[in-house]
Amino acid sequence: MAIAKAERLMNLALCLLGTRRPLSKRELRDSIEAYVEAFRPGIGAAGSDDSFNRMFERDKDDLRELGLVIETVENVDGEVGYLARRDSNRLPPITLDAEEAAALGLAAKVWQQARLAGAASGALQKLRAAGLPEDVDPYGAHGALEPRIPVHEAAFEPLMLACRDRRPVVFDYRKANAAQPGQRHVEPWALECWRGHWYLAGWDRDRGAERVFRLSRITGKVRSRSGRFTVPVPDVVTVRETVASWAGESAERSARIRLRSDAGYPLRAKATAVRELGDGWDELEIPYGHGLDAWLVEFGPDVVVLEPAELRADVVDRLRAVAKG
Repeated sequence: MAIAKAERLMNLALCLLGTRRPLSKRELRDSIEAYVEAFRPGIGAAGSDDSFNRMFERDKDDLRELGLVIETVENVDGEVGYLARRDSNRLPPITLDAEEAAALGLAAKVWQQARLAGAASGALQKLRAAGLPEDVDPYGAHGALEPRIPVHEAAFEPLMLACRDRRPVVFDYRKANAAQPGQRHVEPWALECWRGHWYLAGWDRDRGAERVFRLSRITGKVRSRSGRFTVPVPDVVTVRETVASWAGESAERSARIRLRSDAGYPLRAKATAVRELGDGWDELEIPYGHGLDAWLVEFGPDVVVLEPAELRADVVDRLRAVAKG
């Protein structure tokens, strides 16, 4: 069905682009094979004219949504016709200087996943045609660096498409302190990578609030759902700021922990004070914000929370939940 509709839309677009005068619905119905086959005499049920009109209006709206400029023209006899003028549907010439082309080429080089490699390669070919010289390496000035955004989570691609198409999704999500995953109904807004991890921001329908989800904690398949979003998508989605606050980036309090001397380098990078304790342990003072307990749990037996007491209790609770799971 999807292929048949795509072919019908393509034929309608070519017909509207190829005509020099407006074509009426009747002429389009008699010219496009898909319409002829669906509504030829003796095949369609009574009211086939209404069925054709509904299909044609849907097709016309779909083409306009895809960006085709379709004009509606009324002739001297009052008959309505349609056409898509080539000059109205032709993109202006694209001119890029060397720095702009190199920047876009660098962006195209970022994606390393097989599912996106074809699109990135095609984009680079178009950049070559738009002014990127053949002998210019898009990231030659930074030859020691390999630009890359790693994506290992199977949930990334379906969520990326759902964000683009504004489709609600359902998935199972395991919180850091939960033994079993729970189902989430989400209106996805945006994906963003922060410190090597991908996060999804969206509207959690069950909780009636904005939420951010770490993709590595999504279990099973991401399933699309029909229907529209129930809340407007914000103009600015602050994924990084939200995650940073969870990790204690904007914390005003401090926590003291014991850390094995040869472990926890991300924690050491955040420490405001470090003191050697001996016997293979150090004492660190680190910013304490929402979500720090979940982060500390990831270091397992290499971390012992000294204070505050509520942070120590939260970490112990999370470790017990993991042990039970």
